Amino acid sequence: MNNILGAIDPIAFSFGSLDVYWYGIIIATGIFAAIFLSTREAEKRGIEGDHIVDMALWAIPLAFIGARLYYVLFELGYYLEHPSQIIAIWNGGIAIYGGLIAGGLTVYWYTKKKGIPIWLMLDILAPNVLLAQAMGRWGNFMNQEAHGGEVTRTFLENLFLPDFIINQMEINGVYYHPTFLYESLWSLLGFILIVVLRNKKHLLRQGEVALSYVLWYSFGRFFIEGLRTDSLWLFDFIRISQALSLLLFVAALSVWIYRRRDYPPVPYYLDGMNQQKKNVKTKKK
Repeated sequence: MNNILGAIDPIAFSFGSLDVYWYGIIIATGIFAAIFLSTREAEKRGIEGDHIVDMALWAIPLAFIGARLYYVLFELGYYLEHPSQIIAIWNGGIAIYGGLIAGGLTVYWYTKKKGIPIWLMLDILAPNVLLAQAMGRWGNFMNQEAHGGEVTRTFLENLFLPDFIINQMEINGVYYHPTFLYESLWSLLGFILIVVLRNKKHLLRQGEVALSYVLWYSFGRFFIEGLRTDSLWLFDFIRISQALSLLLFVAALSVWIYRRRDYPPVPYYLDGMNQQKKNVKTKKK
């Protein structure tokens, strides 16, 4: 513990001159949890679990690159003046939306290559990615970042937060909104809700689990982003993450409504690959 600020040391341990940060440990734990759960779920839906691991080997590094490029793009003026800082990810500056976009494109490429239904794969991954996001926000907590505006200690105490969170929200004598916690809890609640709903028979069709993820996360992120002080801005008018959240919410809702009007109807999520296999057998006949 930092005896002066009462903050948690962001360094978990060291190997000689190599420091291992809690942020990296927490992010890695979230990723492994998502891979493990996705592998098990894929096998239940008729997809080999090895596909999840193979896909992750591509998606994870590309997602980190996408998260960095997204941030750099919207801070381009600074990075054009300081090009050596573009790869200095250890100094901060990654955006989760950039990672999700790059990761999503990787999933699309992989499923097309392997002949796996893209919507079914996204349904398998979506809630587990949301769980990883819930876990990952605690990495921000350890670094005392991704927080909101100033508040009083009394405000935080009235939220019935434990002292270790309240103390970590004190930076240079000022207390801040624990927006990391708001988003973590929102994501965790979404994970639980979506997993429960996707296991209900004859409820969600393939693609609607992933769309539920987009609707849930973008809705919460829109409001939580409004509390943060480290947002990227679009033309000094609206926070970029808020604009993107609004766009994704409307797009996901529109796609949901459109697909529900389609005929023949989209298979249910719980059908997994069974419906696709039936269609192949029918064509052969």
